[in-house]
Amino acid sequence: MQLPFPLAEEPDEDAREAARKLFAGEVEFLKGVVAMSGLPPDDRVEVCFAGRSNVGKSSLINALTGRKGLARASNTPGRTQEINFFTLGDDRYLVDLPGYGYANAPVAVVEKWQKLLKQYLSGRASLHRAFVLIDARHGIKEVDDQIMTLLDQSAVTFQAVLTKADKVKEKDREKVLEQVRSRLAKHVAAYPEIVLTSSEKGDGLPTLRAIIAGLG
Repeated sequence: MQLPFPLAEEPDEDAREAARKLFAGEVEFLKGVVAMSGLPPDDRVEVCFAGRSNVGKSSLINALTGRKGLARASNTPGRTQEINFFTLGDDRYLVDLPGYGYANAPVAVVEKWQKLLKQYLSGRASLHRAFVLIDARHGIKEVDDQIMTLLDQSAVTFQAVLTKADKVKEKDREKVLEQVRSRLAKHVAAYPEIVLTSSEKGDGLPTLRAIIAGLG
């Protein structure tokens, strides 16, 4: 029986408030990592964010934490090679993975990035969940499927987060959700709920905060 992948329910008042307090507290950039040897100790609950370039990953991280300049967007392939770690409170890491799908990145850069990503995903015991960001206007693309397959192979649970939901008309939303659900059904590591978000309007942010706060 295939999972229907419903939209995640909004948190109750207590969970919402606990998550708000967590994200309103200390959130700081820790370090950018370019090799496995540079990873911080895996002694915290860790979640990572993955997504195509220009999917709105930096905007989402900034909106979740209420800090405009925390995660910096960049269209330069060199910047995208880093895995950026942020501390969330005393016992969590938010991890910003390099944007994938750069057509203009040199082959050597792409290969190095893919190798680092595979090593990180398959060897990080403290990684509780990956959030794969999907542009709500376009649905799941081939390059997203490749990342999801890598997560399947690494046995890392991932949850689809649709970004820029405010840019999609209500009548078109169900069509995109149908496409996303059918593609997710092929992935064994897919968590059976979808989160619909808008960094600009704030839609879905309390839900995503509560999911992150509840892990561990």
